[in-house]
Amino acid sequence: MKSIDFEKVAAVACAAADLARAEVLPRFRSVSVETKGDGTPVTEADFAAERVIRQRLQQGFPEFSILGEEYGAEGRSDGPEWIVDPIDGTLGFSRGIPLFSTLIALAVDGEPVMGLIDLPALDERYVGWKGGGCRRNGVPTRVSEETDLQRAIISHGDPFCFDERGERPAFDRMAREIPYLRGYTDAFGYAQVLGGGVGAMVDMGLRIWDVAPVQILVPEAGGRCVTLSEHEGKIGLVVGNPSLVHQLTAFLSRR
Repeated sequence: MKSIDFEKVAAVACAAADLARAEVLPRFRSVSVETKGDGTPVTEADFAAERVIRQRLQQGFPEFSILGEEYGAEGRSDGPEWIVDPIDGTLGFSRGIPLFSTLIALAVDGEPVMGLIDLPALDERYVGWKGGGCRRNGVPTRVSEETDLQRAIISHGDPFCFDERGERPAFDRMAREIPYLRGYTDAFGYAQVLGGGVGAMVDMGLRIWDVAPVQILVPEAGGRCVTLSEHEGKIGLVVGNPSLVHQLTAFLSRR
């Protein structure tokens, strides 16, 4: 396969994210909520955003396949694949919390090579690709240089996801031993890691569209991303400053 023009890939992903913003923001705090079969919430904004994202990605790279949270997979089973979450943090979005995001990644042979985290309500966008670094609104970002768990802000996902994975003891230990443990959930938390404010994040209960952008953006921002083994169809992540990630991974019983 010919080499990929990452600047064009990122430009197309950004154009798709712009279209998603135009669908999502007018519906924010003015949309009804439904419940999917797996018990998670979904709104018309999720569906509308994914439709315009898919259309723009297909226009830019018709030969690439697409996997999205709401509309599933389409296209070839080989070659590069777009991975899309139109609204990450739908629960918060549906309750009027402005920390939701749009996630877009491109993977080759299952490895993410470009990632985008867009925070529409905050007007912040993180974009990066393999070998190209990570930028927030065009300005390079780096993970935190803090290595002391007593001084770093450490973020975590929902505690019940630790329960589902059998890692409640790890969560309890973090609560006991880390002074600045805060629940900045979903991709908003990862964005704070990329910007250097949060030293590291530990998260469980994730799907591929939740993790794909993070898996490329964190290393490109100088951090380390540990992907935990799949458990009952879900993935875990420990990301951030490499030293903090090493220390936090040791809290876990399952890798």
